[in-house]
Amino acid sequence: MADCVSKVELTVCCSDLLDKDVGSKSDPVCVLLQSTGGDKWVELGRTERVKNCSSPAFSQRLRLDYHFEAVQNLKLQVYDIDNATSDLGDDDFLGGVELTLGQIVASKTLTRPLQLKKGKPAGKGSITVRLPALRPTLPL
Repeated sequence: MADCVSKVELTVCCSDLLDKDVGSKSDPVCVLLQSTGGDKWVELGRTERVKNCSSPAFSQRLRLDYHFEAVQNLKLQVYDIDNATSDLGDDDFLGGVELTLGQIVASKTLTRPLQLKKGKPAGKGSITVRLPALRPTLPL
């Protein structure tokens, strides 16, 4: 039997992000990662950077395939971007969340507190993920 796959687009907004910049607010971007098994993650997409904003509503949607009845573990991570490189190693981590695509699909709108690491909250920061609509893709 062929997989039932739908293209999904997630919209993301955050509130009360940590402020890592001196003299201005952070310049956040949200990165979407998917587990490939074990401790390995692959980047699926990024939102645009929003300058000087602690509660961004990102306009760039994050696109991925939703495989019905398959567990797809995701991470959404928010970074303060202060340079032109795509490498996140030199950017400030503002918080992240781990969840499954199934949780998002079931809820349509999901809000979670951001964490710096397991059990350590990122201040009062939170992230909201919305799923506007599913578009089924029929197998060939």
